[in-house]
Amino acid sequence: MTARQKALNAFLAGVKAADPADSLAHGFQVDPLRPAKGDGVTYFIATGKAACKMMQAALDFYQPARFEALAITNPENACQIENCEVISAGHPVPDAQGMHGVARIFEMLKATREKDRVIVLLSGGSSALLPAPVAGISLSDKITVNEVLLGSGLNITDMNVVRQSLSRLKGGGLLMAAQPAPVQSYILSDVIGDDLRVVGSGPSIGAVGNPAQAAALLKKADVWHAMPPATRTYLTTAQAPPMQHAVHATLIASNATSAQAVADYLATKMQTAPLIGDVEQAAQRIVNDALAYSTPLVYGGETTVELSKVVGKGGRNQELALRVVRLVKRAGLTGDWCFLSGGTDGRDGPTDAAGGLVDHTSFARLEAASIDLDRVLERHDSYPALAVIDDLLMTGATGTNVADLQIFLRPSPKT
Repeated sequence: MTARQKALNAFLAGVKAADPADSLAHGFQVDPLRPAKGDGVTYFIATGKAACKMMQAALDFYQPARFEALAITNPENACQIENCEVISAGHPVPDAQGMHGVARIFEMLKATREKDRVIVLLSGGSSALLPAPVAGISLSDKITVNEVLLGSGLNITDMNVVRQSLSRLKGGGLLMAAQPAPVQSYILSDVIGDDLRVVGSGPSIGAVGNPAQAAALLKKADVWHAMPPATRTYLTTAQAPPMQHAVHATLIASNATSAQAVADYLATKMQTAPLIGDVEQAAQRIVNDALAYSTPLVYGGETTVELSKVVGKGGRNQELALRVVRLVKRAGLTGDWCFLSGGTDGRDGPTDAAGGLVDHTSFARLEAASIDLDRVLERHDSYPALAVIDDLLMTGATGTNVADLQIFLRPSPKT
């Protein structure tokens, strides 16, 4: 087996470990579903990239006498589910279908009673899939906000402070709308550290920050003036969200779950510190580790890219792969190494690739194709470069989403 095939197999083992159906079945064992009382209705609401798989697993497990079911996911993961309404909405750019999905959630919950039950099945991607702008902010404003955030270099927690502050549903809005019915949430986390308020912007959990903090984060990232005027006005005048109701939530799988599965496949240890922050710094850490150790290196995490004014096509995993290629070349590391960086959802940024799979021949192949790697990285144009040398990681939509995995293999001993 080649090193590239071994890395790919290990990555797929990590994806499989976060299978939504298996993870939810385990979650139901740990925290059993609480049935509605008497003639109460059970409302199943699934949102995110794993929504359909989680909803199908839930309905296979339990269909009470009276229930309604709604799943909102991205087009790549949408499928028909018997006895469930499925809405395909925009991701990573919010769209009108997402707003329709939010309207359906509020419609379902408007007449809930104490005897009813609300079951929320939440996974990553929900932030973009559930646009519910506060009064005075349009869908167009929300789209601009999302674009600014994705290129800001802010981490997912900070981005979701902003998203929550501008939403009627995020940051506990769904939890409030469901009252007086109790809400039970089962969560597949794509957030490093697994703060459940951050996953999908915490619609059934609560807020991680407030409007004033959101404004401060945007100013610190130097993107405040790129925000639509209406959003700047709102963030500087709105009050902090009210206290939330009791939260009942269970984490069913996470990035650490998948990273450990990769490490187990490779018979090694995962790196305990997650790979987060600036993509160039992350690449330097990987190469430093590769120079120090010949054993397989396994990371989980989610890096950030601060976009320049000139932006090409790519994603954080594709860019990380090419930055590792450049740093390995500069460091003079030898041997038949390979490196994989991929999103467990099968989609890296606004592309159809999960990430990149590069090796000791990638730099030479880029040169042979007359590709200037420095210019590619300056323009954040990793996708076309990786496509030319056939180093894109293509998996298709996986139906799950627990952030990113990185694997560095160096089968040959150091020289």
